[in-house]
Amino acid sequence: MKETSTLKEKIKQFLHILLPVFLTQISLYMMNFFDVTMTGKYSAVDLAGVAIGSNIWVAIFTGIGGVLTGLTPIVSQAFGAKDHERISRTIEQAIYLAIVFACFVLTIIYFLVPILLENMYIESNVQIVAHQYLQALCIGIIPIFIYYVLRSFMDALGQTKVTMMLTLCSLPLNVLLNDIFIFGRWGIPAFGGVGAGYATSITYCCLLLCAFLLVRFRKPFSTYNILKKFHPISLSIWKQLILIGTPIGLAIFFETSIFSAVTLLMSQFGTTAIAAHQAALNFGSLLYMIPLSISLTLTIIVGFEVGASRSEHAKRYCIIGISSAVMMAIVASIVLLLFREPIAFLYTNDEHVLQWTKQFLLYVLFFQFSDAVAAPIQGALRGYKDVRFPFFIALVSYWFVGLPVGYIFAHYTTAGPFGYWIGLITGLASGAILLFVRLRQKWKHI
Repeated sequence: MKETSTLKEKIKQFLHILLPVFLTQISLYMMNFFDVTMTGKYSAVDLAGVAIGSNIWVAIFTGIGGVLTGLTPIVSQAFGAKDHERISRTIEQAIYLAIVFACFVLTIIYFLVPILLENMYIESNVQIVAHQYLQALCIGIIPIFIYYVLRSFMDALGQTKVTMMLTLCSLPLNVLLNDIFIFGRWGIPAFGGVGAGYATSITYCCLLLCAFLLVRFRKPFSTYNILKKFHPISLSIWKQLILIGTPIGLAIFFETSIFSAVTLLMSQFGTTAIAAHQAALNFGSLLYMIPLSISLTLTIIVGFEVGASRSEHAKRYCIIGISSAVMMAIVASIVLLLFREPIAFLYTNDEHVLQWTKQFLLYVLFFQFSDAVAAPIQGALRGYKDVRFPFFIALVSYWFVGLPVGYIFAHYTTAGPFGYWIGLITGLASGAILLFVRLRQKWKHI
């Protein structure tokens, strides 16, 4: 990254960072996409089980692992201030912290998740698939948490093309492993939905190995001497990471867990409803990769400008990011309107699931505009290290507005399972409005 002056230079630098981030996010997401679509071709029961398991996994991983997101603004601001020693110390301590978090997640999956599944109103065979899928993912939990740190380090330096290449290469590996473990190839038995968990775990391990080699032996990363020596734990750095990262992690958790909670509540409407809901939500999450990538880009570039004491330049990048997200939301909505049936057919051959999925996809359309405003603003605020207020916004808009509204529509109107999606749309819209107000306040005080 470098200092820019004209709008053209800013757009060029914004796109230079954004495009690799977007391709990286798409590749990471496509692992889950292929888990769901390939499992759906195996059986509706396996699709429902993986839907339940993956929603639990996403809520846990993004919530607890999201604390490590505080690493990005710390490193990007230190990079803008040219404080290389601080970057090295912070990354090393973040790796230690990531291992602790990963062990905590393993404990949750092995001891608490079985209790949760037993108390859900879902078929026993769906419960079994969900739990075994999560157990298969446990193999890759420590590797993916450490990789998350190394990826944040590389991205914060503006080297987003490197992580892009890593994830692009890992995607075909994941698809190949899915085919082997889900359907049974080359003498390996068919594991169904559980096989998707094994495939993803092996892919996580490969990602970590490649990232570790890059950090150790390729410039500019190798100049920071990360993990060449093991230094003692620094509680002061852990405290800084946790103080900044915890509100971010909780905000991410409140946002992702509301979708997980809706999936769990959807179980009372039957396996077909769960499968269709998950298929539509899976495609909606694919579209979300656009505003999410813009959000991650703004965290990096706004943090860099703030660290270099160029607040007005940071504001201009925010405007570029939000405008880009809104334009892309318009395009995504047109795609949804025109190609609902072919999109639904990607996920299932079951006629009942197909028809329900087509209806759910209409609701996905309304998600796009709220996400186009909320996600970039969240990323920009993280670049400013403004993380506490967005945390409260996430809590209120998703859990105090979105979920109650969804419950009312689902149980006291004829909307049925679609009522929960009305609640999700309401929560996302209220969150977007509140975040926009917060960003305007931030600009006034700079």
